[in-house]
Amino acid sequence: MTKLAAKIQTRLQAERGATAVEYGVMVALIVAVIVTVVATLGQDILNAFTNVETAIP
Repeated sequence: MTKLAAKIQTRLQAERGATAVEYGVMVALIVAVIVTVVATLGQDILNAFTNVETAIP
C-alpha cells in the first residue's frame, strides 16, 4: 500500500503537466497579440493595397 501512495505522490509532484500548461498560456497570449494586431492594422493595410491598385493604370 505504501508503494501505491508513493507512486501517487510522485505523479502529483511531477512538473511535466505544469510545464505544458505554461506553454499553453504562452501560446494563447501570443495568439491574442497577433489577433489584436491584425484586427487593428487590417483595415489600414487593406486601404493601402486598394490605393496602390487604383493608382496602377
